[in-house]
Amino acid sequence: MIKLFTFLMILFLSSSIFSQYAAAPDSIGTSAIHKDSSIIIDWATNLSIYRGYLDINDKNYKIVGSNRVNYGNTNMGVGEAQGNSVDCVSLGDSGVAIVTFASTIYNGQGPDFAIFENSFGDNYLELAFVEVSSDGSRFVRFPSISEFPCQLQVGPYAYADLKKVNNLAGKYRQGFGTPFDLEELKDSIGLDINAISHIKLIDVIGSVTNILSLDSKGDTINDCYPTPFPSGGFDLDAVGVMYLNELGIETLTSEQIVFIYPNPTKGVIYINPKENGLLTITDVTGKILFAKEIENQESIDVSKFTNTLLHVSFRSFNNTVNQKILVE
Repeated sequence: MIKLFTFLMILFLSSSIFSQYAAAPDSIGTSAIHKDSSIIIDWATNLSIYRGYLDINDKNYKIVGSNRVNYGNTNMGVGEAQGNSVDCVSLGDSGVAIVTFASTIYNGQGPDFAIFENSFGDNYLELAFVEVSSDGSRFVRFPSISEFPCQLQVGPYAYADLKKVNNLAGKYRQGFGTPFDLEELKDSIGLDINAISHIKLIDVIGSVTNILSLDSKGDTINDCYPTPFPSGGFDLDAVGVMYLNELGIETLTSEQIVFIYPNPTKGVIYINPKENGLLTITDVTGKILFAKEIENQESIDVSKFTNTLLHVSFRSFNNTVNQKILVE
């Protein structure tokens, strides 16, 4: 009886040590976005790729005349997601891909873009870090978390629990994108989350010895390793976008054309524009709750939207500001 109690306690403690993040597609609690979802309005148009190694711990390894992966081409990583195991481009160990779009991405309601990999199963994961930039020079990384145990290396054909992963591309099987919300980076220095021009993907090496990939907490990420194949490492299918600024419209920070405050608010927000524009407030479903031309400082009562995340958009002749406001 004591042994049984001890065993149950170990199970309880081991299950409670780690967090549970979003579940697999078609499951309760998933955040996966299907490639045919209507919320995707556009796709990446250009891709630059810097191939990684077949095995970063054995850089002299020779296969097909090279020690770097070579599967796929740049055309296979842009445009609409195909949702299969063939139409993709492989990064290899520590490989890098940088994608751009027809215009810049802005911070809208919920996820702002989704990254599609070509995994054939819910728990066969080849992961990548995700970084964004509003100038093509300074990149800011999403705070990733991996809580896979690291006592044993996840092998090239092994499986891992996707619920232990957050903010890493490649979380979901082919046909389903991993979402990312720019709101998480709103306090980042040198980044305009309403004018993202570049998204960078960096392959997670996955080794638990020697050359490591670390998450935002400094923990080792245990990923499929080694994968010494021409198609090894993270395989990019596509990057879909939910919010894209109109071509020819320059998007600036709120401080440059309008102040919208406080955030969060108890019931009133203040709008202090530096130029005339249309203010629109919508809920998380996109339903318009308020719309008005604003010329001077105004206060708006939003108390009836208690415990709601509002999307506030201010659009003048040449500029757009998008901001999320929490009503407590």
